[in-house]
Amino acid sequence: MTILEINQLDKSFGTVHAVNNLSFSINRGEVFGILGPNGSGKTTTLAMVLGIIRPDSGTYGWFGEPDKPSLHRDIGALIETPNFYPYLNLVRNLSLVCKIKDIEPSEIDRVLKIVSLYDRRYSKFQTLSYGMKQRLVLASVLLGNPQVLVLDEPANGLDPEGIAEVREIIRKEADKGKTIIMASHILDEVEKVCTHVAILKNGKLLAAGKVGELLKGQKLLIIASPDTQKLKAFLDNHSPTFPYTIANDSFMIELNNDINLTSLSRELLESGIVVSKMEEKKQSLEDQFLKLVK
Repeated sequence: MTILEINQLDKSFGTVHAVNNLSFSINRGEVFGILGPNGSGKTTTLAMVLGIIRPDSGTYGWFGEPDKPSLHRDIGALIETPNFYPYLNLVRNLSLVCKIKDIEPSEIDRVLKIVSLYDRRYSKFQTLSYGMKQRLVLASVLLGNPQVLVLDEPANGLDPEGIAEVREIIRKEADKGKTIIMASHILDEVEKVCTHVAILKNGKLLAAGKVGELLKGQKLLIIASPDTQKLKAFLDNHSPTFPYTIANDSFMIELNNDINLTSLSRELLESGIVVSKMEEKKQSLEDQFLKLVK
């Protein structure tokens, strides 16, 4: 089942074209990352599909229907941080959220246990660490047990321990069959948490699909020789079989099925090229992402 369908959404703020003719869809059970640098249109996209701001053009729909307020009852969203009262404890703060959302307060203990804050339920909000405060925000999103979670930069500003805690909460909710839509500029988090991803830049969709297909590490062969110019001439003569880049006097060749390493070593030897280094390396996900956004 299609959970969210976006068709040619467009939004400008003055001269800034924040979202540019954007289209993609999200299916039930996916952990869908919207990935891109700051200013790529991620938050604006989420704000439009949640009804916070109005698109200039285009359409979107939830659960196979055109958007309407009643559909949002099964959506928990973190896009505007709730204003918790610093002098109230966690239970009292979440009680106010329950009243606003018309949710039974019996939900409070359940969500505090999910985010590992149950033992601090009677602590004042102002006594929490930043990571705990972020987990309380997630608890407020989980009230009512929504089947769709929309999270805008849920790990923003957290230290590595806090990021790991938030990641684990998201994974556990995904294991329950929930659909999770997560905007992030952190490539590593999207790769570790998400099943699918849409990559944005300047409001435009660059690519969308399964994380393992779009953000896969390309294998590289790194070769160096005392005679750099002779090695470069050899690789140029074999273009385009050996597409390469140069870094620190080493040649980084993208490996593909056309390259036989045994044959390559023999050809280098026959050409009188002394090789001082030849090793395989997997290109980082970061390199792959930067290649896409460039």
